[in-house]
Amino acid sequence: MKFLISALVMVLYLLPDGHAAAEEIDMQLVLAIDVSSSVNYDEYNLQMRGYAAAFRDAMVIEAIEAGQNGRISVAATHWAGFEEQQTIIGWQIIANEADAENFASLLDAAPRSFPFGGTAIAGALEHAYSLFARDPNQSSRQVIDISGDGVVSIGPSPEAVRDRIVAAGVVINGLPILTDEPALDVYYREKVVGGIGSFVEPAESYEDFARAITEKLAREIRGLWQGV
Repeated sequence: MKFLISALVMVLYLLPDGHAAAEEIDMQLVLAIDVSSSVNYDEYNLQMRGYAAAFRDAMVIEAIEAGQNGRISVAATHWAGFEEQQTIIGWQIIANEADAENFASLLDAAPRSFPFGGTAIAGALEHAYSLFARDPNQSSRQVIDISGDGVVSIGPSPEAVRDRIVAAGVVINGLPILTDEPALDVYYREKVVGGIGSFVEPAESYEDFARAITEKLAREIRGLWQGV
């Protein structure tokens, strides 16, 4: 019996996230969300509600539907310190308003993965990049969208990891939250983001997060960083 249970668990683990059949999509996007100690629970809630609101926004939905294939795949993770990275939503296809609402509802329901921890941006990027291998869908655009409210406090500076990921053809865009560190956008430009057309969309505060992530997602999905 124990063998059968173990075998079943392994089969379920190996199943691809989201839709089982591979699809040609416009973009594969990983949302890497900061839940380190500097993010209190009120700020965490503002951040997660901001992500959910963005996927309910008409501007984001219209950007998805306007793509060549009219669909993208998205996964989401939480990150903090060493070995504190957790996938909270596996790969999901978003092709219309109903799909976007479903993804927003999953974000609304996601519990905080870590109550505290340092700010290990290199580990967050490594984990986010590893998720692309689990997406059965295919696209010519792979993007990591990392948000955070501080510079590295634990682990290596992220430049080496960033450069390795960018060399593999992935674009890293950043959403720094400037509440505690007003110059964090400069740090993200210099040490975190990379790839052709990569950009930083700062949020002035957690209250500004919903506006910033909505505009950022619409820009990423439209492919404006490619000049499209």
